Amino acid sequence: MLELIKNTYLTNRFFWSFGSFVLLFCLSFPFSFLFPIAQTLLILGIIITLLDIVLLFNKNTQIQCERKLPKLLSLGDANKISLTIENNANLSLKAIIIEELPVQFQKRDFEIIQDLAGGANPTIQYNLTPVVRGEYAFGYTNIFLATIIGFVQRRVQGSTPTIVPVYPSIIQMKEMQLKALSRLSYQEGIKKVRRLGHSYEFEQIKNYVRGDDYRSINWKASSRKGILMVNQYEDERAQQVYSIIDKSRNMKMPFNGMSLMDYAVNTSLAISNIILKKHDYAGLITFADKIGTVIQADKKSTQLNKILTALYKEKSGQLEADYELLYYAARKLITRRSLLLLYTNFESRYSLERVLPILRKVSKFHLLVVVIFENTEIKDFVNQTVTDTEGIYFQTVARKFLNKKEQMVQILKQYGIQSILTKPEDLSLNTINKYLGLKSRGLI
Repeated sequence: MLELIKNTYLTNRFFWSFGSFVLLFCLSFPFSFLFPIAQTLLILGIIITLLDIVLLFNKNTQIQCERKLPKLLSLGDANKISLTIENNANLSLKAIIIEELPVQFQKRDFEIIQDLAGGANPTIQYNLTPVVRGEYAFGYTNIFLATIIGFVQRRVQGSTPTIVPVYPSIIQMKEMQLKALSRLSYQEGIKKVRRLGHSYEFEQIKNYVRGDDYRSINWKASSRKGILMVNQYEDERAQQVYSIIDKSRNMKMPFNGMSLMDYAVNTSLAISNIILKKHDYAGLITFADKIGTVIQADKKSTQLNKILTALYKEKSGQLEADYELLYYAARKLITRRSLLLLYTNFESRYSLERVLPILRKVSKFHLLVVVIFENTEIKDFVNQTVTDTEGIYFQTVARKFLNKKEQMVQILKQYGIQSILTKPEDLSLNTINKYLGLKSRGLI
């Protein structure tokens, strides 16, 4: 009995119906002929309500629900969640599904309406996009069932509470791998890199396929086979590449719900995977006011998992970054010349010039690539149409800010430091393109 009371909910249809009965009783005072009608309707309403309760709480009305979650969720990606609902009754029901989502999503209006035919077994899918790393606690799946009468709802709880970790984007990592390692390189976003000469080790002669460099055609082999053949060269291997993440407070700036540091975390995982697939050594260093994680560059089979676990645990700091620690790491922790991908952000020319002497020292010993983020919100504001003087003034100031970002890139170029100026959402593509471009030119 207690369970019946606990899981019984009256609907709006019930209150509207019985509210109209009350109104009829009120009107029966001046109009006495309405009184028996109101009595009859009230008794009929009570009978229908009791019938609705009997239909819903009948032992033959059994509903089962199972939630299917991936073992881990990918940061910043649309993760697919599946709900399988089984209606074992012969009764058609209307279901309102309310998921107890993790608090990180802050969704209080999540609702799915589904018609359940007798004996039906539908699968419902929805997407969730986490923007913060950590553990996400899913609660129960609450299903509110109603018959065609619709006076009463019965709550059924399914899908036991589960905790799922949100890791750096493995989905993005796999997408970038597919794009970067495709021989044909037709994938959108990854640039076809032009090789400057062939300072690479000869690997084999193979059949020509669309996308191969026509300058590599082996005419002698082609004449013997009667089809086009090309020389294939092997890239230089065993080069050290470090992802260095600035996790100070200037990387906490959010874009599309994700901080710049989380964009850098996703990209570090994706580029590390590409580095290992290219038979180079991948490493990771994080710093702020102190040196954080240090993973020496290696290409062991466990290296990617080690980097993934370290990135999952990283947290941004509250203080400014100490770039002297970066110089210390470049000289003491990295033993030979390497490619350093530094993910940081400078919002003013002064902030860059303050650390430029250290960056120049680092670039003497390593190939340094500084990643700077575009402020996409300011860029969108600049592209808006304005009609008043105040709007023109603000747009002028915004354009000056964007020009300063481009000036920073020119300053770095002037001192022989490689750089990437990118939108946060394009960070992975642009970083991988830069790595492949530097590798094709034999700079690493």
